[in-house]
Amino acid sequence: MKRLRIEHATGFSYEGEVGASYNEARMLPSSTDSQFVLSSQLDIEPNSSVNHYVDYFGTRVASFDVLAGHSSLRITARSLVEVRPRPLEPSDLDWDRLARESERQIATVEMRGQTPRTAPHPEVAEIAQAIAAEHDTPGGAALAIARAIGDAVEYMPGSTGVHSTAADAWLQRKGVCQDITHITLGALRHVGIPARYVSGYLHPHPNPEIGVAVTGESHAWVEWYVGDWQGYDPTNTAEIGDRHVLVGRGRDYNDVPPLRGVYAGPFKSNLHVAVTITREA
Repeated sequence: MKRLRIEHATGFSYEGEVGASYNEARMLPSSTDSQFVLSSQLDIEPNSSVNHYVDYFGTRVASFDVLAGHSSLRITARSLVEVRPRPLEPSDLDWDRLARESERQIATVEMRGQTPRTAPHPEVAEIAQAIAAEHDTPGGAALAIARAIGDAVEYMPGSTGVHSTAADAWLQRKGVCQDITHITLGALRHVGIPARYVSGYLHPHPNPEIGVAVTGESHAWVEWYVGDWQGYDPTNTAEIGDRHVLVGRGRDYNDVPPLRGVYAGPFKSNLHVAVTITREA
């Protein structure tokens, strides 16, 4: 188990003063069976009243308005979380039982359908079908599919944009964790395995030194349902460990962006992001 302190600073600068902005932040983790939030807070500049709630998919949301004129917006999330590894557990659930069970639960039915972001390229669909045909259980197939996608797509920041789809990234065989996760989701759903997008943070070092602050990153991985939900990081072809801090879940990135909003004004906006992670124990 590791204790991680996370500081995630983000926001917008505008090329002039805007009249008002309306925003949602999904940047604070929740306690689960594998992580415990010791503390968390969200600081907003300019000061604003905040409405906190949990959205449909179980993600903590801070909704706030800045109604006075402003030329920048800064949101800083600070969290201290204890995290333990979440290794994959063997599942003997077969394909027929998965099909029956996943049709009876809203949580799984919603994670079987494709979205415009996850719809697989025909080559990905073919790969997924071929792998599924080689496995008697969807659990084994899910892991093999996720590993195959992770091996096939090179992690390369800047090769795609925030609005890129799984098919776009596959054509390049390059992308960031968001893209690799979308491709994997599309492949899993194509063969009938319910799968959901997970957003969070990842400490970049396998064995981080205690007390040393490092540049971290927002991260994304997948969870699939094979009798219960299990997570896997296709970008790093690794199981979910005590470096992964979960923030939110959804059908794709559109359900869990760290910051989303609109503003009143004719000026362009520029996004800035900085994540710092410190192991404390």
